[in-house]
Amino acid sequence: MANEELEGNTLNVYTYVAKEGRPVGTRDVTRGANLSSPSVAHRHLIKLEALGLIEKNEYGEYLLKEKVDVNGHVWVGRSLVPRLIFYAFFYMGALGAEITIIVLSSFVLGFNVEVSFFFLTAMTAVAMILFLTEGIRLHRKVQPPNTQN
Repeated sequence: MANEELEGNTLNVYTYVAKEGRPVGTRDVTRGANLSSPSVAHRHLIKLEALGLIEKNEYGEYLLKEKVDVNGHVWVGRSLVPRLIFYAFFYMGALGAEITIIVLSSFVLGFNVEVSFFFLTAMTAVAMILFLTEGIRLHRKVQPPNTQN
């Protein structure tokens, strides 16, 4: 399968071509994917072309032919986003709801909040932080240094 071949610099080149959304040349890819030389970029472009993921136009430039699933990632427009980021957002929403319940119960309604609910809230916060941290690390690993947002 094609996505098994997508890792390291080949994945960086693939995501760069996908993100550009226009035909790109070897020198564009060298700069955009932060590769050491045009020959390295060319080798990865040829590999992606052989996998059927990109194609070469009549001007010798490459453009995206097909978006494929990349393990642990989701395409959002032209960007490849780690699934862990979405899990972090889920826990962020749960944490917001739990904090709202604590604030409303304690300060507005005057109820005593059980200690176990604070423990649950702390565990939700830890899960959110772990998913977010790992998601950001994975995103940085996939994105070339000069295109990170």
